Amino acid sequence: MLPSLFISHGSPMLALEPGTSGPALLRLASALPRPKAIVVVSAHWESDSLEVGSHPAPPTWHDFGGFPAPLYALRYSAPGDPDLAARIAEQLNAQGLPTSLARQRPFDHGAWVPLRLMYPDADIPVVQVSLPSQHGPALQVAVGKVLASLREEDVLLIGSGSITHNLRELDRYAQDEQATPWALAFREWMIGKLGAGDLEALLDYRRQAPHAARNHPSDEHLLPLYFAMGAGGRFGIAHQGFTLGSLGMDIYRFD
Repeated sequence: MLPSLFISHGSPMLALEPGTSGPALLRLASALPRPKAIVVVSAHWESDSLEVGSHPAPPTWHDFGGFPAPLYALRYSAPGDPDLAARIAEQLNAQGLPTSLARQRPFDHGAWVPLRLMYPDADIPVVQVSLPSQHGPALQVAVGKVLASLREEDVLLIGSGSITHNLRELDRYAQDEQATPWALAFREWMIGKLGAGDLEALLDYRRQAPHAARNHPSDEHLLPLYFAMGAGGRFGIAHQGFTLGSLGMDIYRFD
């Protein structure tokens, strides 16, 4: 059975400058059984309520600005899977989580950037599920639990965000893998609670974790972790790292 994954996707420039994360993502994908489909919850699809992308051939959305021209030339042409999208919506609705289909939704960079590094042939169907971020981490745990059974059908479930994410405090001059103490302290607290399975503390991270608001001025980049946790089992670390001083690039798996 496939694990669920949490991927810190970093900057869109990861697609052109993969650093240590790109090879780690490729190694992870190569070591897993080939998925029949991939379901992604991305920090970059915030919504008021749950939605599931059901476009049969989602376009690549360059949902960012100010980057070099070669980045905008990249495409990820994986097919969608409208039938799987409809099943996911049915499962969530059946469990009291109102969900609709989004038939025109493209792939945002939280989905296509890491997937392009993991599965560069773009030949595995991909379905995105939205992130109603205002409802906090408990909803994402619930969504993950509802969809966890898809893992038994060789569907890979991915939460794509960032273990730390404060773009205002990035250090453009930081050396590779150099981490600021406040970002490192938060990351280590999260790892400790994930390893212990302390859901109560994790759901209350904004009050209990060190420097929580500094690492996550808003919730959206951490919430996909809760989806992956809810969908999976035992916590493990596939990759650890920092870039720009405080942008965590960790990859976790839940077997």
